[in-house]
Amino acid sequence: MRIAFGAALVLLGAAWLLAGQGWRPATLWLLGAALGLSLFHASFSFAGAFRRLLAERQGSGLRAQLVMLALALLLFQPALLAGEVLGQPVRGFVFPIGWALLLGAFLFGIGMQLGGGCGSGTLFTAAGGRDGRMWITLFAFVAGATLAAWDGERWMAWPALPGQRLGEGWAILPLSLTGLALVWAAMRWWEGAQADPLAWRGGDVLRGPWPLLWGAVALAVLNFATLLLAGRPWAITAAFPLWGSQLVESLGWDDPAFWAFWEDPTRSEALLRPVLSDRTTLMDLGLMAGALLAAGLAGRRGWWTLPALRPALASLCGGLLLGYGAVLGSGCNISAFFGGIASGSLHGWVWIIPALLGNAVGLRLRPAFGLSRA
Repeated sequence: MRIAFGAALVLLGAAWLLAGQGWRPATLWLLGAALGLSLFHASFSFAGAFRRLLAERQGSGLRAQLVMLALALLLFQPALLAGEVLGQPVRGFVFPIGWALLLGAFLFGIGMQLGGGCGSGTLFTAAGGRDGRMWITLFAFVAGATLAAWDGERWMAWPALPGQRLGEGWAILPLSLTGLALVWAAMRWWEGAQADPLAWRGGDVLRGPWPLLWGAVALAVLNFATLLLAGRPWAITAAFPLWGSQLVESLGWDDPAFWAFWEDPTRSEALLRPVLSDRTTLMDLGLMAGALLAAGLAGRRGWWTLPALRPALASLCGGLLLGYGAVLGSGCNISAFFGGIASGSLHGWVWIIPALLGNAVGLRLRPAFGLSRA
């Protein structure tokens, strides 16, 4: 049932977009589906990796992320330095560093541990998992992002330094790779003798599960494909305030076009277009369709179960923090951390520090909601 439903969503969605919008949106939908399948089969969870790192001194998940980042840097930097690939202009994510980014990343880190996932993790576990509380996280995520957009007039005026790269020209690559190598060495020291090796063999390509390294390579390559097709790296949470703001407008609650957040010329056009013409929306929905298909291929049976009250409250609080934090912090683990470092931007390196601090706080709060710290 899951296989048929997931395959139908992936194929019919691509066919509908091909007929109505052309090959590029259809291909972005399929890229999203491939990302969803990769995330599900590799169980590639940023929130889970940070939880194991902080609670169990187990850094295999973060080491897999370092492999992903190194490969992405090798793929991204030649294209970004050229400025275009096969006539398609490409740009990286280089965001300002200020109080909004620092507070946003910290709130997002707390939300990851309470909500049970980050942006990508929430989407793929909601679509492919059996824990119904992830849908609560997702809806609260959208609500929190919409609240942050509504509140933009206040926090958008906070002080910030202009976005800047880690270096100039080709210097970005050795500097970034050296930074990743130092983090790798620090992780091995932190883990000590209990460090788990990163396995490469032992996965089933179609049905899963995949070793973490397969997921790391797949995410790096698919993010590069996104750069080539969309002209910018993979993003997830930029769609959430858009969904919420369009819902607010359709219900007649307010006119988001007059919010400071949407008056920004880099965002205003997205609010005026149909939501299904938004590239991030297409990839997010495609990701969920791909995760649903992956769950069927993996033999996952049954649908979603209702959560108990305290875990449901954790999802509600965590989702609100995730959404608000993602908008303040210029994205989630995908666009702010992954996309930022792959683009050679300093903000990606800065973002992860308050995000990890927030994860540590979230871990301490989990038992109050009936959730394990492990």
